[in-house]
Amino acid sequence: MTLRLFDSAARELRDFVPRVPGEVGLYVCGATPQSPPHIGHLRTFVAFDVLVRWLTRTGHRVTYVRNVTDIDDKILAKAAEHGEHWWAWALHHERLFSEAFDAVGNLRPSYEPRATGHVPEMVALMERLVERGHAYVTSPGNVYFDVRSYAEYGALTNQRLEDLPPASDSLTPEESEKRDPKDFALWKATKPGEPATASWSTPFGPGRPGWHLECSAMATRYLTPEFDIHGGGLDLRFPHHENEQAQSRAAGDPFARYWLHSAWVTQGGEKMSKSLGNSLLVSELLERLPGAALRLGLVLVHYRSMIEWSADTERDALATWERLSGFVARATTALSDDGGPVADHPLPAAFAAAMDDDLNIAEALVVVHETLRAGNTALAEGDASSLRAALLDLRAMLDVLGLDPATWATEVDDRHAQALDALVQAELAARAEARATKDFATADAIRERLAAAGIVVEDGATGARWSLEA
Repeated sequence: MTLRLFDSAARELRDFVPRVPGEVGLYVCGATPQSPPHIGHLRTFVAFDVLVRWLTRTGHRVTYVRNVTDIDDKILAKAAEHGEHWWAWALHHERLFSEAFDAVGNLRPSYEPRATGHVPEMVALMERLVERGHAYVTSPGNVYFDVRSYAEYGALTNQRLEDLPPASDSLTPEESEKRDPKDFALWKATKPGEPATASWSTPFGPGRPGWHLECSAMATRYLTPEFDIHGGGLDLRFPHHENEQAQSRAAGDPFARYWLHSAWVTQGGEKMSKSLGNSLLVSELLERLPGAALRLGLVLVHYRSMIEWSADTERDALATWERLSGFVARATTALSDDGGPVADHPLPAAFAAAMDDDLNIAEALVVVHETLRAGNTALAEGDASSLRAALLDLRAMLDVLGLDPATWATEVDDRHAQALDALVQAELAARAEARATKDFATADAIRERLAAAGIVVEDGATGARWSLEA
């Protein structure tokens, strides 16, 4: 089956055909490290981590670029507020993002360029735009993109220029010399009071880069002027990605062939944001959940669907992780090994088909839970051959999602599983005795009590066996 992805620009599912067969260039807008990461940030990067894993699993060589916007208005403002150098403030929070990515098992990108390290590429792009008549200089250090010079402006988000709001980086009426309020900044002149270290010399005057210019310059620097996939959170579609595409194509670069966007995390129906005061910091979440369970909570929902985060979300994610990891621990103990590496283990066809369908996690997890049930049955029956098959299938599927329990801990603590098994076996023995004396009311009560605890009892020729409800 061919991988199909929902292209935000085309607004439809498209067969994914790499520009170079067997190779994929992926650029994802990374962190702006102005403050500690919250779960809304993680959602995007976990979603694209799954995409990278799936592309790699299906035989592609992936060049994954995730940038760091280490200079912008908010970083300067927050650093000044706290009496810190802007670059020190940015680096401190960049490290917090890296720690958060590691905590949820994200793979490291191929390249993680910082905006401040790519000013020459940005200047070269501006020069091309000015030369082609798509950008202009006002006062020294201020360079703007002329949106009316590019007929396709608005194409990415399917909006008419007349309906679009003014650029958010507009200057005050006294300072602005823009031709159109919708024109956006490519380069910003140094403002009074800003540190000299936040300014670079250019042919257009001293200043610092605009947000949109940075990503176009870095994407083409590491992935060539035309590359396969550009991704990011849904909130970046406009104006950031619209402006990226406009300035890159106006400069003559084909730019991204596919655009992918992940949906938000909401809390109480509102998008996660610092301005609403409803951010859930990753550091706080990791005090309540292991990293794998946090990742699972973000993976459980399709990347284009909103996640409503709540205490129930955390409880369900933790319970599901414990069922999955608990089975792997028990099966590993029963078989005396975990089956070894699973990167090349054949995947169940239904799971692969679901992943090829725009990373359809819901359908993929159906296969995961069916395999878990089969594995628990094999474990209860002592069927070593079926147990090994289920263990390898389950681990291989979870590996695609970055959730193979065998890779999350060097030591498996199976004491909870052993204690649970002892308690359930005692209940099953009492139930068997009640059935033998024809005390069916007591036998049924025991079964109902176990069911209420999420334990499924199945009677067979060799006696009763139990498994956790999947």
